[in-house]
Amino acid sequence: MSDPADGTGGRTSAWTREHARRLERTAENTAPVIYPPESKTDPDNHIWDTWLLRTPEGAVADVGGYRVIVALTASNDLLPGKRHDVATHRFYYSADGRHWTPGGEVFDDADPLGSRQWAGSAVYDPETGDVRLYYTAAGVRAEGALSYTQHLAVAHGGSIETDAEDGVRFEGPWHHESLAHPDGEWYERQEQSRGMIYTFRDPWYFEDPETGEAYVLFEANTPVPEGSDACGGDAARQEFNGSVGIARTSKTDPTECELLPPLVDAVCVNQELERPHVVYREGTYYLFVASHRHTFAPGIEGYDALYGFAADSLFERYEPLNGSGLVATNPSNAPFQAYSWLAYGHRDEVLVTSFLNYYDYDRPTLDDVAYLPESEQFRRFGGTLAPTLRLGVDGRETWIRGALDHGHLPTEEEDLPETEDERIARLRAERDDGGGDGY
Repeated sequence: MSDPADGTGGRTSAWTREHARRLERTAENTAPVIYPPESKTDPDNHIWDTWLLRTPEGAVADVGGYRVIVALTASNDLLPGKRHDVATHRFYYSADGRHWTPGGEVFDDADPLGSRQWAGSAVYDPETGDVRLYYTAAGVRAEGALSYTQHLAVAHGGSIETDAEDGVRFEGPWHHESLAHPDGEWYERQEQSRGMIYTFRDPWYFEDPETGEAYVLFEANTPVPEGSDACGGDAARQEFNGSVGIARTSKTDPTECELLPPLVDAVCVNQELERPHVVYREGTYYLFVASHRHTFAPGIEGYDALYGFAADSLFERYEPLNGSGLVATNPSNAPFQAYSWLAYGHRDEVLVTSFLNYYDYDRPTLDDVAYLPESEQFRRFGGTLAPTLRLGVDGRETWIRGALDHGHLPTEEEDLPETEDERIARLRAERDDGGGDGY
């Protein structure tokens, strides 16, 4: 692989089997058990992958006093396992980041690309009012049989409006255009795939705060030809070839796209590095992905979890956080309770959103869900916003500090409640200063 002559380096970091063999649940990375909320975010629709409307610089957008999220949705009448086949983008808004009002479908005036739309990102420019929606176009329009082709797309030209009577609404006209297809060299095309799952999806817009350049990150697979010596020539392990892709784009032309070499690949380790995104903190780039237990290669015991890596610049070598890459996972007695984690910075910590997946379910694989009666499949699927996790971050180390309520997505200005560790530290300090009675 040649190095681009534009300062990006062109070198791909590896998440190795040595790293992944260190994966282990601990008190620092295991989330609390989740119980379903009294009411769902949307009483009429399943909600799963969700993302915040952000400014180009990455801050949570404030639109007339509201925060906005976009989510993959499907009717509550649909069996949860079928939801990806009809996924539709809907949006929700909140004045307090706790109570969310359904706003309807995002694209109600034009047909987006693909037979259905999967996850992406949403960017709002407060100076112009313009909105860009990056998404995965899955399948093709008017296809006779459901297909799983994927490419990156962008909708632009729209805006978002607010008023006291109608709340928040997206307005077109939207211009839907293809952004990128895999090149077959850095990024595997579907016809090259030998793996269990093919991926080229989840576009996430990011402006590098140190250079001002704009990029789109995405999930992909690294081509591994038959007969390759990768994984010691082990063909079974070669099928697991997930990667985090990146493309250069433009701040002014949303259709501009130049594929660059992957930031990270997981050849021989994992097939899916889903929903890649970056949180920038004090000179460090924290790259997060979500992945499943069943997408790890033979010989590696992983989890449905949030994984992460850190580097000193966007194109420097990424090191797995905590030595293994594991940041936050579900407890062993509820291994599939949450999924599709998405992190964003909040003062001296990182907040992590997700959705309530299959709770009250501890079988070893989600494949067994299909054997449950349909009534139990509905009952055990959350389909709503999960509690927000709070992460402490120090260099290459992270830990779970606690959790907020279901769907509580604070802004930078919002004060968060004292954690238990903070309470104990405060009481100790008060005791030592003679200002309290201890604990």
